[in-house]
Amino acid sequence: MRHTIYKHLTCPLTVYLVTTLLVASDMPLFAQSDTADDRSESTYEVVVAKNVMVPMRDGTRMATDIYRPARNGRALSGQFPTLLSRTPYGKSGSETAARGLASHGYAVAIQDTRGRYDSEGTFYIYVHEGHDGYDAVEWAASQPWSNGDIGTFGGSYLAATQMALAVEAPPHLKSMFIRVSTSHYWEDGAGSGGAFTLLHNLGYALNLATTSQEAHADPARRRALESAWEPANLGEWLRAYPFRPNTSPFELIPTYQRWFQDWVDHSDFDDYWKQNGYTFELSYDKIPDIPIYYIGGWYDIFLRGTLNNFTGLATKNSSPVKLMVGPWEHGVGRVRSGDVAFGPQAEVDLDTERLLWFNQTLKTDSPRHHTADLLDQPAAQLFVMGGGDNRRTDNGINHGGGWVSMTTWPPPQAENRAFYLHSNGLLTPEPPVGATAPTTYTFDPTNPVPTIGGKIAAGRQLVPPAPFDQRCIAGKIFGCNDNLPLSARRDVIVFQTPPLNEDLVVVGPIEVTLWISSSAKDTDFTAKLIDSHPPSDDYPWGYDMLLADRIVRARYRNSLEKPELLNPDQTYKITIDLLGTANRFKKGHRIRLDISSSNFPFFDINPNTGERPGYHTHTTKALNRIYHDAVHPSHIVLPIVNQNIKVSADVHSTVNDMGAP
Repeated sequence: MRHTIYKHLTCPLTVYLVTTLLVASDMPLFAQSDTADDRSESTYEVVVAKNVMVPMRDGTRMATDIYRPARNGRALSGQFPTLLSRTPYGKSGSETAARGLASHGYAVAIQDTRGRYDSEGTFYIYVHEGHDGYDAVEWAASQPWSNGDIGTFGGSYLAATQMALAVEAPPHLKSMFIRVSTSHYWEDGAGSGGAFTLLHNLGYALNLATTSQEAHADPARRRALESAWEPANLGEWLRAYPFRPNTSPFELIPTYQRWFQDWVDHSDFDDYWKQNGYTFELSYDKIPDIPIYYIGGWYDIFLRGTLNNFTGLATKNSSPVKLMVGPWEHGVGRVRSGDVAFGPQAEVDLDTERLLWFNQTLKTDSPRHHTADLLDQPAAQLFVMGGGDNRRTDNGINHGGGWVSMTTWPPPQAENRAFYLHSNGLLTPEPPVGATAPTTYTFDPTNPVPTIGGKIAAGRQLVPPAPFDQRCIAGKIFGCNDNLPLSARRDVIVFQTPPLNEDLVVVGPIEVTLWISSSAKDTDFTAKLIDSHPPSDDYPWGYDMLLADRIVRARYRNSLEKPELLNPDQTYKITIDLLGTANRFKKGHRIRLDISSSNFPFFDINPNTGERPGYHTHTTKALNRIYHDAVHPSHIVLPIVNQNIKVSADVHSTVNDMGAP
C-alpha cells in the first residue's frame, strides 16, 4: 500500500525530490519492466541510485543511496520492506551490507547524516539524529518501491541514529537491529562515573574532523589533522590535555571544536546530556513497541548501553526484544579479542543474523523465512568466557568459552555473593572482623597508571584493547616505561582470592563498594576485575586477564548532576558499577580486584585540586585510603551461577542451564 508523505515534507523541495525520482526512473534502478511476483527466489540482482537528495523538515537535504532488487539489470516493480541506515562515516562504507540485503528482497536506503560527506547542513554530533531520522523513515515509507514497513540497522554511531529516531516514534518504524549502542552517552561513551573518557573523545573527534567536509575541502587542514591522529602525535595531544582556548587540534575545524568543547564544559549530567541523541534511558516510554535486537560485547565501550537498552525495553514492550553479548570489543563477532582467544564458537556471522532478524520481523507472510526461529528462542544469548586450556595460540591465550541462553538479564538464577577486601590483600567471602588500618597509597597525577586493555574503541594505535594481560611492555604500550606487571606499582592495590578449589562461574552485573578517604578535595577511584591465571609453560608469570573496569570521580560519588567535593580525610562510601561479565574462573585461578586512582589515557587525569574539570591550573598528590574493617567492609559483589552450567558452540543452541550455584 502506498503511503502519503507526512506533513513536514509537504514543501517545494518535495516537488524537487519527486521530479528527481521521475528523472531517475530512466535509469535501470527505477525501470518498471520485471516484477517481483515470485518472492521465493533466494537472491536478486541489485541496482542502486546514488545521492538521491532527501529533504528534511527544515529543507536541508540528506544524500541517500538507494539499493533495490533487480532482474536483468532492471529494478523490480512492486513494493518491498525497506531498511534504513544513517551514517556519519560515508555511505560507501555500508555498500556491501546494503547490496547483501537488497539481494534478499529488501529496498535499502543508506544516508549520510547532516553535514557529513554528501549531505547538506552543519554537523553537530548526535543532536540532529532524532528529527532527521524520523524524516528519513517517513520519506522511505512513502516511496513507490516501499511497502511502508521500515527496519533500521547499524552499529555505534549508526546505533545512536536508530535510537534517536525511535524516540521520535515514526509511525512506519517496524523493526530495529542495533549493534553496540549507547543509552546514556555521558555515562557510557563520553564519560564514566563523572570522568572524561579522554582517549575515546579526543581520538574519535579527531577521526571525525579528519573526514569532515571542511577537511575534504582543504587538503592542508586534512593533512594536519591526519598527522595529529598518528600514534606519536596523538600521545602528545593526550598529554597536553586540558587544552587552553584556541590551542586544541580542532581549532582547524571550528564547528567540531564547538561540540568537543561542549563535552568538556558539561562535566555535570545536565540538560545538554539529557537531550535526544545523547541519552535514551529517559525516553524508553516514547520508543515504539516493535521488535528490537541488541548486540554488544563484554569489552565494548557501549556495553552499559547495550544492557540497559535491552532491559529498559524488554520490560516495557510486548514485542520481542532480544540481546546477544559476546566476548568482543567494539567490533563484534570475532574469535579473538585483545590477546585472548575464545575459540571458533565466539565467531558470529552478523550479516546472517541481521538477515534472519529482518526476514522474521518484516516478512512474516512467508514461512520460508523462519528457518532459524529467532523469535522463538530465549531472549538473551550470552557468551560465558573461560574453560580453555590456557595454552598460547596464534590468537593469544586459549581462554575458551561458549554460549548460554536465558530469558532475561540479569540472570534471575544468579546468587549475588560478596567478596571482602582485607588488609593483608586477600579477597574472601568472610567479612573483616574488628579494626584494621586502611590501605594507603599516593596518587601522583604526573605518573598515572597506564591503560592496558579495556573497553577501547578509538585510540587502539596507542592502547591495546579488550582482555589484555595487565603487564607493561615498554615502547609498545603508551605510558609504559618498563616490562613489569601493573600490580608492581605502589599505587595499584591488589586484593585476590587464594587459588580456587573448584570452578566458579560469574554471570551478571558486578558492583564494587569501597569506603575511602583522601587528602584531596577531589580524586578518582578505579576498579578492575581480573581473572588471574596460574603460571604455565607458555605464561611463566601467569596471565592477568582483565574482565571489567570502570572509574568514579569522587565529586560525583552521589550524583552525576550535583557534584560534591570531599572534605579531606573524611570517610565516604562509594560504589563503582563494573556493569557485568560472564566468565568461568577455573580451578587454580584467582579472582582479583585492583584498586587505584588513574587509568590514563582512557580517562583524563584528576588533578586532585577540586578545580573545574577540564580547566585545572596545577596538580597535587593525593594520599588515598581504602578501608576494610568491620565498620567499613569494602567488597565486590559477584553473581554466581551453577559451576556445571552447560555452554554450547552454537549461539542459537537451546542450552539454558543458568541454574543456581
